[in-house]
Amino acid sequence: MPEKITGRYSETMREGMIEKSERKGIIEIGREVLSLEIEGLQSLHEKIGPEFEKAVRLILSCSGKVIVCGIGKSGIIARKIAATLSSTGTPAVFLHPVEAAHGDMGMMTSDDLLLAVSKSGGGDEFSMILPFIREINISMISITGKTDSPLARQSEVVLPVTVAKEACSMDIVPTTSTTASLALGDALAVAVFRSRDFSRNDFAKLHPSGILGKRLVLTTGELMHSGDEMPLVGIDTLLKDALFEISGKRLGCTGVTDKKGRLAGVITDGDLKRFLIKDPEALGEKVSALMTPDPKSTRADILAVKALEDMEMNPGGPISMLFVIDDDRKPVGLIHLHDILKAGLR
Repeated sequence: MPEKITGRYSETMREGMIEKSERKGIIEIGREVLSLEIEGLQSLHEKIGPEFEKAVRLILSCSGKVIVCGIGKSGIIARKIAATLSSTGTPAVFLHPVEAAHGDMGMMTSDDLLLAVSKSGGGDEFSMILPFIREINISMISITGKTDSPLARQSEVVLPVTVAKEACSMDIVPTTSTTASLALGDALAVAVFRSRDFSRNDFAKLHPSGILGKRLVLTTGELMHSGDEMPLVGIDTLLKDALFEISGKRLGCTGVTDKKGRLAGVITDGDLKRFLIKDPEALGEKVSALMTPDPKSTRADILAVKALEDMEMNPGGPISMLFVIDDDRKPVGLIHLHDILKAGLR
């Protein structure tokens, strides 16, 4: 019985909340929240200036690691900032202020840089570790909504994230302020890695098993079928013999080469079916009469994701494979759509 009463009470509460929301309109509430957060970002945009540049230069000059510190919602933002910095070439770790006060301060050295994220800048958690930070004379950047707070006063650089209003109706729940802090952290990370000329290859090295890393470095040459795996026939080959090449290599097509070994055309298993439906005697024809001439091709050093894009955006409609040719238009391999998808590049 008590459970049923509780259930009815909860259901009544939910219905009341929905009715109250519907008075204003759920869609309008969503738009209002986004509008407030956009306004917060626009305000932050106007504040980017010399202090931001100074913060970037401090990070660039750091010979140790960047220790990003925060608690609560700000702690979640701090974790993301640390992850973004690390993934773009700046060694960074997250440190929880409470854990820091219970021994984790030992990870911090004078070669490091502290990046503190706190809306108030005056929480007891930070106040407990500020004396130690002063003692080891570590440089500190603070992202805070209170530029006159204890945290801000001890910081070498203060990046303000003052917002006119949080996106909640009570102006309490960290929403606009955390969005601004997150965006500011992204701006710092991007400014730092662009200043370092952090390249695609650098990024890929830090993401060896991830899709992002693979997309930046994996080439068609690394995925293509080559040598005996590549289906090829000469230009005078009969269609019936091309059929054996297509079925034997199991890639759904065969390339056709001219007398000099250059790629002259292609025949797919779909082409074969259409030819034979129209003319059952077509197996006796030469492939030169039935092939698609000058087929779309690619190069071995082209990124596999670019080859995928070329397949999908082919002017005549999507295709499932591309022959890989050299500078003399001689085929050196074939890359299939399935090879790219199997590599996890989608």
